[in-house]
Amino acid sequence: MQTSNFFLALIVFLSLYMLGSSSLKGAIKAFSLQGMCLGCLPLTLSGGDLKIHILAIASGIFILKGLLIPRVLNYALREVKIREEMEPLIGYNASLLVGAGLVGVSFILSHRLPGSPAIRDSFLLPASLSTAMMGILLMIGRLKAVTQVVGYLVFENGIYLFGLAFSYQTPWIIEMGILLDVFVAVFIMGIVIHHIARTFDSINTKNLTQLKDL
Repeated sequence: MQTSNFFLALIVFLSLYMLGSSSLKGAIKAFSLQGMCLGCLPLTLSGGDLKIHILAIASGIFILKGLLIPRVLNYALREVKIREEMEPLIGYNASLLVGAGLVGVSFILSHRLPGSPAIRDSFLLPASLSTAMMGILLMIGRLKAVTQVVGYLVFENGIYLFGLAFSYQTPWIIEMGILLDVFVAVFIMGIVIHHIARTFDSINTKNLTQLKDL
């Protein structure tokens, strides 16, 4: 339990780091570490009973979220040649403060959700809720398309953590299907980002609201 709480605390910390970071490359590295933590988490929650489907899910998440998806994002980052998120909608200090507040709110909400006392009292639910909410904040508070993609992925990480709390009710094949959908979505987003940068010389989504007929 202590090992799983360590990984959960690290996942929340990395989400906060992404909220306060102006470096796109740093945000992708933080997401990569978060994906590796997610991959290790099922192994620590199994209580030593490592079944084949648990090992398959852990390995798939570690490779997909920790290695493959960050590689796709880094490729997009090299193509658009943008290193920093300039002039975000929500400042970095403000984002950190809101993120810290969301962590507190997630603890309050976790005790109000239905479920067994063991689940409500664990750190898994607060970590999942805070990670999902910080992912949403990252999506709406940034202008660069790459950062918004990272925010979407952080939000999905929170959804996965929430499902992990009730994993005994979810067939593992559904979880693998969700991971495949996420990988395809990121692959498509990488292509879209590349074409946006090539066409408009910018990946600032604010510019897309200023289009007009010539």
